[in-house]
Amino acid sequence: MTASKRETERKYEAPSADDTTWLLDLAGVGGIESVVDQGTQDLDAVYYDTDDLRLAGTAAVLRRRTGGTDAGWHLKLPLSRDSREEVQAPLSETVPEILRELALSRTRGANLRPVVQIASTRDVKQLVGSGGTVLAELSIDSVRAESLPATGTPASWSEMEIELSPDSGPALLDAVDKRLGERGIGRAHSSSKLARALEETRVAASRVVDERAVALAPGSAEEEVVRYVNKRIHALVNLDPAVRRDLPDAVHKMRTTCRRLRGVLRSYRSVLDREATDPVRKELKWLSNELGAERDQEVLRERLSAKIEALPGELVFGAVSARLQVWDVGNTSAARVRTLDTLDSARYLALLECLATLTERPPLRAKAAGQPVKVMAKAVLKEYRRLTDRTAYALELPPGTERDTALHEARKAAKKTRYATEAARDSLGKPAKRLGKRIKAVQQVLGEHQDSVVARKALRRVALAAHAASEPSFTWGLLYGQEQAAAERDERELPSIWAAASRRGLRKALNG
Repeated sequence: MTASKRETERKYEAPSADDTTWLLDLAGVGGIESVVDQGTQDLDAVYYDTDDLRLAGTAAVLRRRTGGTDAGWHLKLPLSRDSREEVQAPLSETVPEILRELALSRTRGANLRPVVQIASTRDVKQLVGSGGTVLAELSIDSVRAESLPATGTPASWSEMEIELSPDSGPALLDAVDKRLGERGIGRAHSSSKLARALEETRVAASRVVDERAVALAPGSAEEEVVRYVNKRIHALVNLDPAVRRDLPDAVHKMRTTCRRLRGVLRSYRSVLDREATDPVRKELKWLSNELGAERDQEVLRERLSAKIEALPGELVFGAVSARLQVWDVGNTSAARVRTLDTLDSARYLALLECLATLTERPPLRAKAAGQPVKVMAKAVLKEYRRLTDRTAYALELPPGTERDTALHEARKAAKKTRYATEAARDSLGKPAKRLGKRIKAVQQVLGEHQDSVVARKALRRVALAAHAASEPSFTWGLLYGQEQAAAERDERELPSIWAAASRRGLRKALNG
């Protein structure tokens, strides 16, 4: 069993133990009415990581802590500058398997071992508002840290942290931060106890450094492309735990991240050598397809449920909702198993290793160090031309299966063009953003059309199952007809939407 919570906190250099008058100054700040002493706690935590500190390198923390009110295993995953999600598991002698799995996208299967032990004596105070509401917890810690095994130099320091209660907002932290600053109490230099302990006990100094890492030319096309690629890779790594925990929209976001990576790796072959990136693109396509089963089922369920609910009661014949639920449960369960099996596979781990290598040693081509404007514009132009050709081809075809396929190919080309403009926004600025917005309108109508194609296939299968069970199939046929009409409407609208998006042409768009 695990539990999770969002923690939002800020750390400060500990004020003098001889002067506590600053505590009184917090009354009246951000709704704080009093500071209530809660006594002291003795905490002892052993932090786990890989030999080359892969968790710490991605701002994640895994620890086994005793003492205090939340003894147990804690996996902390970054959310934003001041916030992290903490997943908790009961105390055990070894790393709980569920936490090991949630850390897998960061460890990439490498062995986890104790790296640092941190003992703290914590003086706890509550910042209390009106009606006795606890707004935040303020703690002053006396910290002692040593490496594991104990081969380095022990370290000790004092620090203060303020952690918001679940119902408090960041404005309180800002108000307290301002008052503390007025009293000369500054923010801590390290983002966490672990980061400071790794540095001061010299554990971080022993981290494996890849001497083959590539230095990027400042202000170059390679810097811009690699920065975008790295951001997408980090997003994929961060989304893995959310997908494993089945958090809302996590599968969709991870699949979209795969597509963005694939698109940019193809669009910017003039920057990144395709001999190295094409195999990565192939594996990203595999991952996206495996995640697609669950995501497509989710989209279909929401679409069909909404359409059934919108029908007048007199047009719903038979146990339509029950039939849809039976269909959904079977498909969703199988898709969920497929997703988890994919994330636990050796092939997925190998992909993560390839992505890590891509981050550390991007396969740069000779022209990659050039000025980004020309390189990026040329790549965007190439994708735009491919989109133009595919859209023109699809519009020339008569309605039917062949046209449906061609429109789907045009949709994929629209996505790649958008992703290319995203990566180019730093150098091309507003024109790239403007073009991306125009292409998004085209992509949306093509997406609606493809969703209708997929929905009609699903409706036919559900109707056949209903017919086989001697259930009325009228409603399923009605929904099929609605989807067909929607697709025809999308096809009629596409020419005008495409004309609006392409009227000025790419070169004019890039020139404002």
